Amino acid sequence: MAAPSEAYYLGFDFSTQQLKVIAINEQLRVIHENHVNFDKELPEFGTQGGVNIHKDRLTVTSPVLMWIKALDIVLEKMKSSRFNFSRVKALSGAGQQHGSVYWNDGANLILQNLPSDVPLHQSLKTCFSVNNSPVWMDSSTSDQCAALEEAVGGAQKLADVTGSRAYERFTGNQIAKIYSQNPEVYAQTERISLVSSFAASLFLGAYARIDYSDGSGMNLLHIREKIWSPLCLEACAPGLEKKLGNPVPCSRILGSVSPYYVKRYGFNPNCKVVAFTGDNPASLVGMRLGEGDVAISLGTSDTLFLWIREPKPALDGHILCSPADTNAYMALLCFKNGSLMREKIRDELASGSWEEFSKALTSTPVGNNGNIGFYFDVMEIVPEAVGIHRFDSQNNSVPSFPKEVEIRALIEGQFMVKRFHAEKLGYKILPTTRILATGGASYNKEILQVLSDVFSAPVYTIDTANSACLGSAYRAIHGLVAETNVSLADVVKLAPGPRLVATPATGVAQVYQPLLKRYMVLEQQVLSEPK
Repeated sequence: MAAPSEAYYLGFDFSTQQLKVIAINEQLRVIHENHVNFDKELPEFGTQGGVNIHKDRLTVTSPVLMWIKALDIVLEKMKSSRFNFSRVKALSGAGQQHGSVYWNDGANLILQNLPSDVPLHQSLKTCFSVNNSPVWMDSSTSDQCAALEEAVGGAQKLADVTGSRAYERFTGNQIAKIYSQNPEVYAQTERISLVSSFAASLFLGAYARIDYSDGSGMNLLHIREKIWSPLCLEACAPGLEKKLGNPVPCSRILGSVSPYYVKRYGFNPNCKVVAFTGDNPASLVGMRLGEGDVAISLGTSDTLFLWIREPKPALDGHILCSPADTNAYMALLCFKNGSLMREKIRDELASGSWEEFSKALTSTPVGNNGNIGFYFDVMEIVPEAVGIHRFDSQNNSVPSFPKEVEIRALIEGQFMVKRFHAEKLGYKILPTTRILATGGASYNKEILQVLSDVFSAPVYTIDTANSACLGSAYRAIHGLVAETNVSLADVVKLAPGPRLVATPATGVAQVYQPLLKRYMVLEQQVLSEPK
């Protein structure tokens, strides 16, 4: 039984396929979880995987009212389970990155005067100038991307300012498309939100500001100065700064919860709404990454989250403002040839058995006697190459490797490419560095040992099923104390820690330093080959 004065904190995650919420107590223990699956519980919107893919196969959107109705449903579920909303001291949340919401002229007035006896989706149904929001899966803005890069002086210049070259899914390019194709719709739009700030607006009962971290995924924010780049704004659409509002720090308290929630659900009127952020930044917080740490998700595609102090934006990967420290940055790198490539080699050389695969991996020495391989079944993002390329210890291209050498070359190559490109973005391995591994391959001890050796750092595993939700709940707590200079790390130190699974073998740094230098040279050779 909870103590009478115990406070709760809520973390929401408006992700692609579902809306999730968790509640934690002051000891950072999860006391309630709930969710709404869009396809199953809101079939009237006709989504598949939470989205609608249009006939051109490039345009991908989600209905705004679906997200709102999901919030109605999840709060009613919590109410039915007798969740005590009056104990909630603060809430925050996350939204799928890059997606955008377009509020009609006059929508703010409706938001500020929501009748508590009417569900949100009914009150807000006329509030949007665009009913189907472009989301991160959209790739219909190639023309706008080219125009933006040209306007600012090239792809690298844009990356230097905003942290990324122009990407089709990034919000600035989506806004530019709406302005060029439907100028009258753009004209009647009073405010443009990200999915995260849109969700915060629902709780606030007023337009919520975009936070620095999610704002870094728009190709619009000057990531060092933390202001909108006038050049980028001008290249996308006229009068855009006013429609976006000024960005705010990720820990900013935006205000108290709207009276709507006090009357309808029994929220405490003093419950604070802390700025919402993107799902990737929120996950970084949920995984409790510290300075010098790396999180590696070893899934269908492999994703790297990095904590960086001095970023070096490049044409590969993304630099975002850190959600945990205003003076730091996070970097994201995505690799398409992840578990599918590992499984393909396992099936071809180890009879489909991970046990046989692992035996072969451990039967070869660290550094693979100088043999290096590049394994790209599909066109890779970083580096932009395809095919299988093998090199012996003298950098000669060879047609094949023995089975055991092939398996180690695959795993070492997959981790060397990650370290090499992480360091290109400004990442530095520190004595305190931890690698947090998640996803399918994080259950394979032998693969994690190679990861530990290549990065010369200990590897931990962590449960990330709800990392964006959990990170949002942690951020809700931090928001209450951030202005007193309490760090997020101090706030979450009581949370359950990760589990140590591998430490680097003695002397591995001396093996991999020269290999990484060779890898850099050979990658250039692979990139110069015809695709």
